[in-house]
Amino acid sequence: MWNFPLLPEQASAYAAKVDPLFYALAVFVLTFTMGVTTVFIVLGVRYRKRRGVHRKSVHVENMLIELVWSAIPVVIAIAIFAWGAVLYYDHGKAPGDTIDINVIGKQWMWKIQHPNGLREVNELHVPKGRPVKLIMTSQDVIHSFYVPAFRKKQDVLPARYTSLWFEATKVGEYPLFCAEYCGTEHSLMGGTVYVMEPSDYEEWLGGGPALTPAAEGEAIFQKMGCATCHDAGDSSRGPSLNGLYGKDVKLRGGGTIPANDEYLRRSIMEPTADVVVGYTPLMPAFKTQFNEDDILSLLAYIKSLGGGTQE
Repeated sequence: MWNFPLLPEQASAYAAKVDPLFYALAVFVLTFTMGVTTVFIVLGVRYRKRRGVHRKSVHVENMLIELVWSAIPVVIAIAIFAWGAVLYYDHGKAPGDTIDINVIGKQWMWKIQHPNGLREVNELHVPKGRPVKLIMTSQDVIHSFYVPAFRKKQDVLPARYTSLWFEATKVGEYPLFCAEYCGTEHSLMGGTVYVMEPSDYEEWLGGGPALTPAAEGEAIFQKMGCATCHDAGDSSRGPSLNGLYGKDVKLRGGGTIPANDEYLRRSIMEPTADVVVGYTPLMPAFKTQFNEDDILSLLAYIKSLGGGTQE
């Protein structure tokens, strides 16, 4: 029993940062709880009602004591908030040199695709010491991607994109869970994250197909005749996609919107939702024709055409 760990094994750079905050909060809460409880017990026993003893109420004012016991909790609360805010920012702000991996949650499995097109189900292979960014969506209901050893958890939502980044620091195998109840077999929706040495990861990755997500997206783009309206010519019936990603798009009726993953997905599935200024809404909806894998491939192709970046 003495070998039972208080927390799961640390296997990411973020885990080493968030655990001290957890321990500090635990010590803070335990100290105050024990202190206040002890004072209650001592005062309750010392000044309990007893026969023959008369307790006279004495009104005492001490501004210094009032200020001290008000200021100390405020300072502690601000310090804890600042500490947590820094960690929260670090949790959401991925560096610029990440390995971007697509993840789709589906009752009841995790579908994963690497940048070179290699796919996995309920398994995720990543290199040690390299930041990895997961671009995630759900094919049906809300799921939550959770790796306890990384201290990382992120909800995965239908028709939306969320991201999660981490940097694994220890080679090994670590459990992957869905932390959001998603149906009758929710408890079975899990898997394993395999952290490998960079050279071993590159060797493993070399066994994948030659068709990258961007190449798959280009094939879908051509097959569905999208180039008919979205070529780069001046007479194009739809806006050009070259250099589009990450830029601000002007809409009919006023206003602008960033051409990020959310906007592009919505424009494919619901073309009349955000119509670009100067164009007529002619594009048909593809809600029933594309699945989430197709959309992610199309997004990868559009990103390959150039543009900025969007978080």
